[in-house]
Amino acid sequence: MRVRGGKEIKVTVSSARLKVSSHSKKRFVIALKYDGENDYRYLVATDLTWRTQDIIQAYTLRWLIEVFFEDWKLYEGWGREAKQLDEEGSSRGLILSLLFDHCLLLHPEQIARIESKLPAYTVGSLQRKSQMDVLLEFITSLLEFPDPGDKLKELGELIKDVFQLMPSGKHMIGRDLGRLEPTPSLKYCSAG
Repeated sequence: MRVRGGKEIKVTVSSARLKVSSHSKKRFVIALKYDGENDYRYLVATDLTWRTQDIIQAYTLRWLIEVFFEDWKLYEGWGREAKQLDEEGSSRGLILSLLFDHCLLLHPEQIARIESKLPAYTVGSLQRKSQMDVLLEFITSLLEFPDPGDKLKELGELIKDVFQLMPSGKHMIGRDLGRLEPTPSLKYCSAG
């Protein structure tokens, strides 16, 4: 079997249409194990008309979506500690992420990979590479000044103005919350 357009690999597959108790319905259950893996992966399909081969091939494409979401979370503001957006904000964030991904297709190294029919680089690795290129360019230009130390101090002050630490409005430190009195129902529960 060919996974995501890659090389052929050996896959052990078994499938059956079974009643799944937790769903209370008949489902198409497929067990598959890639060569070199010890455990099976189980796919459960709701459409019983599909063939096993079709479901497995569609499943391998799922990885492309998961890679996109992983990059999105890691590099485009959707990490664990990111503020969760509402539906409209999520939609705008997705559009912005896709535009960003498409802009990275114009990166010279990405163009060279695509023209050579090689796999494209990930968004994260291109982003880190671009950041490193900018940092190296900054250091190189800094060293060209007659007194790099003074120039670094000057730029350091400019950077402090741009990257300021902002106070958080979600922490309750310093706020007068008043005295919270127990309600009659809480008094009743604690007495009982």
